[in-house]
Order: sequence, then C-alpha cells, then structure tokens
Amino acid sequence: MHPHTDTMPAVAYRTSLPIDDPASLEDLELPLPQPGPHDLLVRVEAVAVNPVDHKVRQNADPGGEPRVLGWDAAGTVVAVGEQVTLFRPGDDVYYAGALDRPGTNSRFHAVDERLTGPKPATLSFTEAAALPLTTLTAWEGLFERLGLRHGDLARTGTLLVTAAAGGVGAIVTQLARTLTGLTVIGTASRPETVEFARRMGAHHVIDHHRPLTDQLASVAPGGIDHVFSTAGTDRNLAAYAEALNPFGQIVAIDDFDTLAIGALKAKSVSFHWEFMYTRSMFRTPDQATQHRILAELSRLVDAGLITTTATRDLGPINAANLRKAHRHLESGRAIGKTTLTGWAIDA
Repeated sequence: MHPHTDTMPAVAYRTSLPIDDPASLEDLELPLPQPGPHDLLVRVEAVAVNPVDHKVRQNADPGGEPRVLGWDAAGTVVAVGEQVTLFRPGDDVYYAGALDRPGTNSRFHAVDERLTGPKPATLSFTEAAALPLTTLTAWEGLFERLGLRHGDLARTGTLLVTAAAGGVGAIVTQLARTLTGLTVIGTASRPETVEFARRMGAHHVIDHHRPLTDQLASVAPGGIDHVFSTAGTDRNLAAYAEALNPFGQIVAIDDFDTLAIGALKAKSVSFHWEFMYTRSMFRTPDQATQHRILAELSRLVDAGLITTTATRDLGPINAANLRKAHRHLESGRAIGKTTLTGWAIDA
C-alpha cells in the first residue's frame, strides 16, 4: 500500500460528461477502503471495461462527489474481513463485484468474498480481468434462466447468440459450444467479428445488419430452440418469434423500454431477463453462487476448455486510458474485451 498514507490512486467522475471532455474521468487520490466482515481487500492489478461502465457514467450523475467506476478486476488479496472463509491474504482473485459499491478503478478495492473467484492459474491478471462480468452473465443466462445443463453434450437443439463477437456473446458462444450439445448460431457483421465468433465456437455466423428471418431459415431449417439476446431484442423480437420452435426460450440482457411479447404466445415461448447484479443488489441468500461459477470457470480455463476473451489492452489504469476504453466501447465496435493493466505510479 502507499507507505505512511491511507490514500490510494483511483479514477473517478464527479458529473456526467461526454467522454471527450477531460473531466469525464479524472485521476485522484481516495481513502483506502475498509473491508467489511465478508469483504476481501484486493490490490487491483488489471481491470476490464464493460458497457455498464459508460452507461453508469452517462446516466448516473454523482452530483460532484467522486464516483469510481469499473466492475471487472483481477488482483491479489491483501486483507480479509473477520467472517471471510473462502480466501486468505496472498490469494489471486478475479470478480465483477457489486453495482451499488465503489468500482474497481482504484489501486485497492473491497469486494464481498461470495462474489469472488480464484483467478485461473494459467491466465495473467489481464487475461483474467476480461472474464468475470461476462462469464456470470453468460453462465446465469444459459444454465439458470434457460435451464440448460452444463456438461449435457447429448442434448440437441439450436441456440442463437446475437453479437457473438461482443463481450458477453463471445463467452456465451464458448460456454454453449464447450458445455452443451447445442448447435450455436452467432451473429456478426464485419469480417473480423465473423472470424472472432467462429474462433469462439460458433457453428454458423449470420449478419445482424440484414434481416434475420431468411438467414435463420437457411442455417436452421428445423427452427431454433433458444435465443441469448445481447442486443437489439426489441428490434429482433418478430424474427425470434418466427424462428423459435414451440416452447422455445429467450434470455435478454440489453436495455429497451417496451417489448411486444404478445408475439410469443402462440408458441408458448418463455422470455427471461438476465442481470448478473441482481444477486448482489438484492443481497439474495445465494450470492455465493457467483463464487462457485467463477471457481468452475477457473477450472475450465486451466483445463484448456475455455479461453480468455481479452483482445485489447490499453496500458496502465489511469483516466486518459480509461477515457480511451470508454470511447472504444461507446463506438459499438469493440471485439471481445478491452482491458487496462497495472498502475503507472505504483505503491
């Protein structure tokens, strides 16, 4: 930690500003967090940036008080709360934390042990930081909301994954390809995203900038059974309703105001939301499920079955580099996950 001081470097914002404004994210010194009973105090070594980061920055104005963003991190435990049982100082961990607590863009960070996993031993901090938020979203969406069974390679059927080269889509595609027997259809629209989706395990890739219905009929003439909708759910619902088989299922993670779900009634199609912060936000009794999911993912990574989705590292964690990362995500053209690693001024 900072010798002889109780502060640490961090990046925060005080008011919602366009990302090209230098004040949209600022470097500052903040007090060291004090871990609560179930908390780990983690020395953050790498972070990843997600759409939630820029959505919060754009829409939740902290009114002049510094608010630290960032929810994906990997680092080393330096202290533990008195009720912690899963980790000890010196353990390397990775996690996506909680939406309603200060974020990971700080040198030290307090996180509930029940939301934290042991870092995959075969990955660097950077490669590991890319995984937690999207993995939890993908795992909960596939195996809890859609009720698929991981490791059930005998089950047949077809899964459509929109934006299969995006942060969530890339890990959904890998998990579905590796842990289920489903045929995976990804969507992508550029040569480089098509190639990435195929590398993640998509059996077929169709273009989400063209109408989906005819493309789906051509690659899945027998219809589809499940949709993991990461983007454009409201725009694509009619195409999903047409392509889905009776009793099919949709899980969605994107944001929209209204959805004409009456189109799903004739086929008894079920619609699910997946939001990986529900557990931490509502302090559900099963929060530790997220610890177990991240621990299982570490085993799958270390067994060579799942690969990191980190594609681009922008250098040390500071305001200038985080502004670059936000700008890249806001462009809607990011492939896989964007990370930042280390601190220019170390303590």
